Amino acid sequence: MITTKSSSVFAAIVLLMGRPLMAQTADAARSGAPTVDCPSCIEWNAPHSPLRIHGNTYYVGTNGLSAVLITSPAGHVLIDGGLVESATPIIEHIRSLGFRVEDVKLILNSHAHFDHAGGIAALQRASGATVAASPWSAAVIERGTSGTDDPQHGILLPYPAASHVRVIRDGEVVRVGSLALTAHFTPGHTPGGTSWSWQSCEQDHCLELVYADSQTPVSADGFLFTKSTTYPTAIADFERGFAALERMRCDILITPHPSASGLWTRVAARDAGNASALIDPDACRRYAGVARAALAKRIATETRPTTTP
Repeated sequence: MITTKSSSVFAAIVLLMGRPLMAQTADAARSGAPTVDCPSCIEWNAPHSPLRIHGNTYYVGTNGLSAVLITSPAGHVLIDGGLVESATPIIEHIRSLGFRVEDVKLILNSHAHFDHAGGIAALQRASGATVAASPWSAAVIERGTSGTDDPQHGILLPYPAASHVRVIRDGEVVRVGSLALTAHFTPGHTPGGTSWSWQSCEQDHCLELVYADSQTPVSADGFLFTKSTTYPTAIADFERGFAALERMRCDILITPHPSASGLWTRVAARDAGNASALIDPDACRRYAGVARAALAKRIATETRPTTTP
C-alpha cells in the first residue's frame, strides 16, 4: 500500500533508494504532479538469494518483489521487473544461476505499477527481449505512468518507459522455444492485470505453476470501487478474475509480492526437508477466496450508511 506523505520524508527515502527514484521525483515536481512516496520500497527491494522453484523455473527477484525466470535451451522468459532499482539484482541473479540475461527473449508483466514494471525498461535494454503485456498494461509500460482509470492513480511513482511492447490477448499462449505460457486476464487491482500459467518439469515430475496477479482492492483516497466513473467495471473485473483463478490447475502458486502467497515460509519448509512444501493444488482457490472476502469488505465499507451525531 502506498500513501501520500510529506516531501521531506520522501526525500529521505529516495536518498536511501538511490538516483532513479530521486530523478523521477524531480520530474514529477517539475510537471506539477503531487509528491508521492514509497515507504515500503526499501523493504521490498531488500536482497534475497535466487533459487530454483521447480524444474526450469527460478525465483530471481528481491525479498519483497517477485521476478520469475523460466529457462530453455532456445531462450528464457522473465515475468516482472520489480522496481527501477530491482533490475540490477535481477540481472545479477540470472547470471549467478548460470544463465545469460542476453538469452531472455520475452519479458512478461503481472500489472503495470512501478513496483512490478519499474525495472522492465532496463531489463529490456540489457537483454534485447520483447516485452509483452495486456492492452492496458502495454500502454502504461510504454508511458511509464498509469491513467485515471487506475484505482491507485495519483499515488503511483512514474518509471522509465519500455519500447515496442507487444500486446497480448486473454488466453493467448506465448512461446519461446519449448516454453509455453498462457495469459489469463485477471483485472481489478488494475484494469490490465494478468496472471500466467505454465508447466515445469523435473525429469518426469511435471507441475502446473501459476503466477497469479495481485487481487487486492486497494486505491488512492477518494476512489470508490462501487461508484467509479473512471473504472466502472472494477468489481465485475475482480469477480471474473477470481473465477479464472479458481478454475486453473495450480500446483505451485507464486504472486508478485511473495508474502501474499507465503512463499518464503514454504521455501523454508522445503529447505528443512519437506520436499513437497511448495506444492498445494488448492492454493489458487484459497488465494481467490481471500481476495473475494477482501473485496466484499471493501464494498461493505463503501456502501455502509453514514450516521450523523
